[in-house]
Amino acid sequence: MGRLSYVIKRAMKMDYKAMLRTANMLHKKTGKSRIWLMADMAKCAAKYNAGYIDYKIAEMYRLNDAQRATQITRGVSNSIVARMNNKKFWHFFDNKTEFNELFRAQVKREWINLTTADEAQFAAFLAGRGDIICKPIDGSSGQGIFKCTPEDYADPKALYARLKAAGVGIVEDKVIQHDAIAALCPTSVNTIRVATLLGDKKEGIVYAYIRIGNGKVMDNVDCGGMAAPVDLETGVISSVGANKAGEAYEIHPMTGKRIPGTQIPYWDEVRSMCLEAMHVVPQVRFVAWDVAITPDGPVFIEGNSFPSHAIPQFAAHFPDGIGILPRFEEFIDL
Repeated sequence: MGRLSYVIKRAMKMDYKAMLRTANMLHKKTGKSRIWLMADMAKCAAKYNAGYIDYKIAEMYRLNDAQRATQITRGVSNSIVARMNNKKFWHFFDNKTEFNELFRAQVKREWINLTTADEAQFAAFLAGRGDIICKPIDGSSGQGIFKCTPEDYADPKALYARLKAAGVGIVEDKVIQHDAIAALCPTSVNTIRVATLLGDKKEGIVYAYIRIGNGKVMDNVDCGGMAAPVDLETGVISSVGANKAGEAYEIHPMTGKRIPGTQIPYWDEVRSMCLEAMHVVPQVRFVAWDVAITPDGPVFIEGNSFPSHAIPQFAAHFPDGIGILPRFEEFIDL
């Protein structure tokens, strides 16, 4: 009866219009009937807690039940976060000024809290600076983040008013990335997402992916970027870049740089930094750290207490259909 109740509640919450749009798109891509796709999406929602986006990104329509059970769907990811991360401590990661203060040694750049700084303090901060990155205090997926250059500093008072009106809460020095990483895409800071887990069975790094831009300032996959897996031992990019549209790239379309085989500089330092940082707030046991590689070593951009599950789902990275969930099972019981 409990299972039946769950299935009924799940069915009532489904976004059938979005599912139909997805079915139409996948019908054109695969030739499978819309009715079959809709029914299969409903099955995956009930059995694997998969949303229609999970179904599309992981290409669940081509997987058998055993393969589907290895995917980290939205529901599975949410349950891991709920178990591992005490919500009372999320603010250390969700609030960017708190994060920068707590992890100052790993952030390694100057910043100012625009919610508390006055015009004079902001003008003093700008003096002699290069490019700055402007962000909301909280938020995710790169939303509300943009760059300002010294040309914008001619009238600090006007810029202060503009940033306040735009909802900017923190202003930071722009990170200058290592040439080897900039070669993949120079328009964005291409960060490494390193997920750590303080598990019941063991602790360590669950996965690492490099996020690569495709012409925009942001490398985020929600802003048109792509992601590629990084070998945890060697720090070498081990597969193609893939995006949320289902496209896969061995060669970056903008720069012509080959993605697989690229070595991430300072990889040992990246691992050490994340493994040390995961103990700072032990009440938040599953964290995805966004790491930039500078000429002098790795730095934190931010930490995520509610990691997106989209990147570890991209079907292009799992040609055998076996997803990343077995990796989580090395750390925790699911």
